[in-house]
Amino acid sequence: INMEEITIESIRVNLSNYQRVVILKLKSKDLYIPIWVGSNEADSIAVKLQKVNLPRPLTHDLMIVLLEKLNVSIEYVLIDSMKNETFYAKLALKINDKVEFIDSRASDAIALAVRAACPIYANDNVVNNVGVSLDHMAKTAENKSQKYLNKENKNQSGDIDISEFADFLDSLDLDNLGK
Repeated sequence: INMEEITIESIRVNLSNYQRVVILKLKSKDLYIPIWVGSNEADSIAVKLQKVNLPRPLTHDLMIVLLEKLNVSIEYVLIDSMKNETFYAKLALKINDKVEFIDSRASDAIALAVRAACPIYANDNVVNNVGVSLDHMAKTAENKSQKYLNKENKNQSGDIDISEFADFLDSLDLDNLGK
């Protein structure tokens, strides 16, 4: 399997519907993979990236502790495929010196990867199908915002200027995530 290493570039909020998007960036070139995730998973990833100490472990923290106690390590996670706009991932777990693959939601895999400090990879077919440039992502965001605004403002007159609509590429406010 050919795969590319990726890093977490940021977590964004789409202002039109408050959906969270994890923006993954290829290490080798300026291509990005946007993955829509639930707010709980986004918060879990953000908390760890920001090194926030919580009084109680989140589910992903608990999973890491359980794996450590069982002497299992996460070698890497792989964003394996995409079907019907859903990303599929695998955890590469080292169990008794043997690597085994376990199915995972992409959001959970990423949340575990940031805790295990292990690499994140994407299959070449995922990169080729959903990898986008920054320009393309901004245009997509703008189109989605425009559609949303058009729907919201059908009964109001006047043109809508969305240049001021801080599209989701610049709209992240981590302090208010999940509030």
